[in-house]
Amino acid sequence: MPNYQFRGRRSDNGAAVLGERVAPSKQSLAAALREERIVPVSIVEKGQAAPKRIGGKVPAKTLALFTRQFSVMIDSGLPLIQCLSIMSEQQEHKGFKQVLGLVREDVEAGATLADSMGKHPRTFDTLFVNMVAAGEAGGILDIILRRLAIFVEKAAKLKRAVIGASIYPAVIILVAIVVIFVIMLWVIPVFATLFEGLNATLPLPTRIVMGTSSLIAQFIFPIIAVFVLTIFGFRYYYKTDGGRLVVDRTLLALPIMGTVLKKIAIARFSRTLSTLLVSGVPILEGLDITAGTAGNVVLENALLRARREVSEGKTLAEPIKKTAIFPPMVTSIITVGEQTGELDQMLEKLADYYEEEADEAVAGMLALLEPVMIVLLGGVIGVIVVSMYLPIFTLIRELATRG
Repeated sequence: MPNYQFRGRRSDNGAAVLGERVAPSKQSLAAALREERIVPVSIVEKGQAAPKRIGGKVPAKTLALFTRQFSVMIDSGLPLIQCLSIMSEQQEHKGFKQVLGLVREDVEAGATLADSMGKHPRTFDTLFVNMVAAGEAGGILDIILRRLAIFVEKAAKLKRAVIGASIYPAVIILVAIVVIFVIMLWVIPVFATLFEGLNATLPLPTRIVMGTSSLIAQFIFPIIAVFVLTIFGFRYYYKTDGGRLVVDRTLLALPIMGTVLKKIAIARFSRTLSTLLVSGVPILEGLDITAGTAGNVVLENALLRARREVSEGKTLAEPIKKTAIFPPMVTSIITVGEQTGELDQMLEKLADYYEEEADEAVAGMLALLEPVMIVLLGGVIGVIVVSMYLPIFTLIRELATRG
């Protein structure tokens, strides 16, 4: 039997696991690892190089369009290889075109469509590959592809909601910083030169603003260096397990942003697990995949704990109820779904509800943030301007008194 090198993470604590083991096939090794509460990330036969990653991330619209067209072709009775050839020839995205060509070659060589797609994880993620595998096994590949197209479109919509929730305040803060730096570096020195010629005692706010301007001008390059290092340091910290946990937990605890992110996370979880279950993927494997695509390590850990308890015989609702992420309504709906045997349908309804809730929450947050950010930016600039004009007002009063 072949010897495989594997990499994964423990489902109970998320710790990384590296190892080497003899097994009949990759699939059997993956199943054995899951029984040991290890979620496999990569499995490579020893002595063979890891598969070269071709292509890259494909835009959601491109992937959704490909999936829909592929579904129609399969449903029309066209052979799989012919479908892949047509889709590859018509594809405008160069990287995706190359990937589809390689997938077609692998299928021609006798590999399954799922295994062929699985060699390109940056283009076809774990969820996509597992659903295709379920479609091939059940003989319903066209139906699975239609569901996948809907899922990709919904996922793209949620991603836009996340971007919309974060990009506006980020842009406003960046503009505020640039405006304040411009005032401090070029406007305040003009006033400082003017005041030096007056030989008058300046008010305290004016002296503070002028001192700050002088410090910024003197240490501008160290300030920029610290700012850039802080950004890179944060990115490095976020890539660590502990750092990502702290940041994701903090984001979920924020007063307004946290509520929005929770709704988006619940919608993504519900949609992903529903799509997997209705496609015939077992619930334990579905929870593995859903945890890996959660987008938030707090939710990921909660789903991995839920998977462990479900594997021990508990219902899904029991571990979900223990987490602080899911509100009581989610637990109630999951309970009803498990009792009636319609968990996939209940999760789909839950996803529809929370996607609408997420849209409304994003719109409400942006409507609230806009005046708040404007007031803060206007207040800071207003304080600077008033501080610069105070000596002029004082001088005018003194001249009026003398006159």
